[in-house]
Amino acid sequence: MISLRKKKKGGLKILGVLITLVIIAAVGIFASRYVLEYLYPLEYTEYVEKYARQYKLDNYMVYAVIKAESGFNSQAVSPREAKGLMQIMDSTGEWAAKKAGINEFEKSMLLEPETNIKIGCWYLSNLLKQFDNDTVVALAAYNAGSGNVSKWLKDPEKSHDGKSLSIIPFEETENYVTRIQKYYKMYKKLYDDDK
Repeated sequence: MISLRKKKKGGLKILGVLITLVIIAAVGIFASRYVLEYLYPLEYTEYVEKYARQYKLDNYMVYAVIKAESGFNSQAVSPREAKGLMQIMDSTGEWAAKKAGINEFEKSMLLEPETNIKIGCWYLSNLLKQFDNDTVVALAAYNAGSGNVSKWLKDPEKSHDGKSLSIIPFEETENYVTRIQKYYKMYKKLYDDDK
């Protein structure tokens, strides 16, 4: 009789341990998703969705660029004076504002989230058109400038076909493209199933 009680107690202990492990796993999954959503936020959604749609961009790509460029800090100003969420240079902002139909543009407007996202989306869309919808080349141009990328595409050591890049000679730009690709994949993984 004593051994039967011990077996029941042993079975209950195992069941208790299994239930505890299932609860810990469930909490861990929930907590890790919460942490990932904190690290990969969907901020300025109204503007991202509006201008990504207008300029035929993937929302997650825009979020990835904003995360890489400013970490969602609308008041960010780089040492080179790039401004706002998508880190637009003053000269690019003035040129792109005219093309995007923003009247009475002032450089300070680059710190306004809506204006910055509109210009950034227009510019990224323009680069994609310029570089045959090659995302890697367009992102490299967003970071290093389209003039540099056009030179690289003409160099057979950097481009085998004149359309794509086999080598990105600026380490900063190569890291930038890799980082945005990583962010994009994470955004897609986290939020694409939510639709």
